[in-house]
Amino acid sequence: MNKNEKIILGITGFSHLSVHILMLIFPALFIVVQKEFNLGMGQLGLMASISAFMFGAGAIPAGYFESKIGGRSLLLVYLLGTGLFSIGMIWVHSIFMLSIFLGFMGLLSSIYHPAGLTLISHRVKHLSKGMAYHGIAGSIGLAIGPLFASILSESFYWQMPYIVMGVLNLFLSIVVLVMIPISKSNSSEREIDKHPGTNKQGLFYYYGFSMTMGFVFGGFSTFMPAHFGQHTQEVFPFLSPVIKGGLFTSLVFSAGAIGQIMGGYTGLRYPKPLILMWVAILNIPVLFLMGLTTGIPLVFVSLFLGVFYFTSQPVGNALVADLTHHGHRGIGYGISFFLSFGIGGVSAAAGGWLAEMMNISTVFIFMGFALFPAVFFAKKLSKKVNP
Repeated sequence: MNKNEKIILGITGFSHLSVHILMLIFPALFIVVQKEFNLGMGQLGLMASISAFMFGAGAIPAGYFESKIGGRSLLLVYLLGTGLFSIGMIWVHSIFMLSIFLGFMGLLSSIYHPAGLTLISHRVKHLSKGMAYHGIAGSIGLAIGPLFASILSESFYWQMPYIVMGVLNLFLSIVVLVMIPISKSNSSEREIDKHPGTNKQGLFYYYGFSMTMGFVFGGFSTFMPAHFGQHTQEVFPFLSPVIKGGLFTSLVFSAGAIGQIMGGYTGLRYPKPLILMWVAILNIPVLFLMGLTTGIPLVFVSLFLGVFYFTSQPVGNALVADLTHHGHRGIGYGISFFLSFGIGGVSAAAGGWLAEMMNISTVFIFMGFALFPAVFFAKKLSKKVNP
């Protein structure tokens, strides 16, 4: 890996870390915000869905503009925009304003993935490996995000995690200005492309898989902190439910780094659609068990969710590059993330309704059933992709 590839992976890695911390702050604060504004789980789930939907919806126009203005400019928009809105959270003191800010945070955060992933796909030679490194950075963000948010909110006030991330992203914007020079054209970002055609049928089935996996991710990631907070009373009883929710959720996402490594390794050696199919199959019983267990067994089983689920990410991201023409890659990633985080984001609202009508455990059992279509899409995809 040469110097330029390392710079690209370093900058995109830190940006990937920050975007996932930002998107997990609000779920980690469910218990705090619930008390602060006297809300029910259904209302919290709906607010999380607003952010998640905008996180996906903005990915399509972001993918389009990537081909027009390049990844560097889009990274700056993401970092500056989220930096300013995060710091602005200090002035949010109503449900209406919080919903508006969450929506804009989701929209601005949606810019990152089409820009960052397209940049990597054009400039990094060993794509599955590069996507694995990039994914590990995102898993670190997922891992530290809930614990980071819960500790700062308990120690100071609920807006503090956003303020800290705002300062960090403004700093990262300066790093981008210094480390990534302005390119005269986007052609330099396409030097390593070896897949000129677009496999439309393959993309159709991959997008179906991506939407299903995104729906499930939106469900379990939104309600894991509250689920752990409610069902691990006998574990570390000296810790508050908020801290335990953040701690155990961080452990699950830390295990995701193992999955990212596995995905990078297996993606270079085995058919990618086959890997995706087995990822979906293995996650089904894990989600069922998460809904049926409490205490230490719940924490133990949940670690397997982190490993199995995140194996799919570097594989899927590399597969999009295989399936798309280089000129359409940004919009290809944009559509993928719209389906994954946008349409998939409705699971937060659905999960909130289930949690309120029944209980939070039901959310995880429902998400297990929701994975069956992903197995179907991955199996159909394997027939449309050359090994």
